[in-house]
Amino acid sequence: MTRSKSSRAWMQEHVSDRFVRKAKQEGYRSRAAFKLRELAQQDRLILPGMTVVDLGAAPGGWSQVAAEMVGPKGRVVAVDILEMAPLPDVEFLRGDFREAETLERLEQTLGERQVDLVLSDMSPNISGIGMVDQARAAHLAELALEFSRQWLKPGGNLLVKTFQGEGFAGTREQMRRSFRRVLARKPDASRSRSPEVYLLGAGIERLP
Repeated sequence: MTRSKSSRAWMQEHVSDRFVRKAKQEGYRSRAAFKLRELAQQDRLILPGMTVVDLGAAPGGWSQVAAEMVGPKGRVVAVDILEMAPLPDVEFLRGDFREAETLERLEQTLGERQVDLVLSDMSPNISGIGMVDQARAAHLAELALEFSRQWLKPGGNLLVKTFQGEGFAGTREQMRRSFRRVLARKPDASRSRSPEVYLLGAGIERLP
């Protein structure tokens, strides 16, 4: 079957991407690892001994970076609807985070241990219909925010993927109700044409 021009162009861009090459050289599973590494260093998000939950983790680039940074005394719990090959020092749960069963399993895994940082790189299956994709992305961000409200330690942080356009302002406003600061971040490894923007909710404040 002949590839379309667009798929051939994407493949050419992918193989020539400096972050793809760098990921292979440094043993990361995806170029996304450099997004988190940059953001973690910029905002001092991940420190030794922390407990981190990684939502939408597959294939594991973010979990790799988190595990490296929390060290042997930290903990990384990763969740994804797709299978993910095992990673050292990462606990993986396969399941759909939109379903109550997956959330219950995650909560059972955490036990009584509150979380320092929630990472969410979850993304909907892109339909190409802007309004539909924005609504799906906003829903995933809302789920990550709700989990964070329940499980983050006082002062804990949430880093969540969002998309510019309809729904972005609403997601940011929801986060402002729970965090001392909400910052928009666009790391170098995020392709310039991509509408993705990461929102960092810094310092959760418990509502009365």
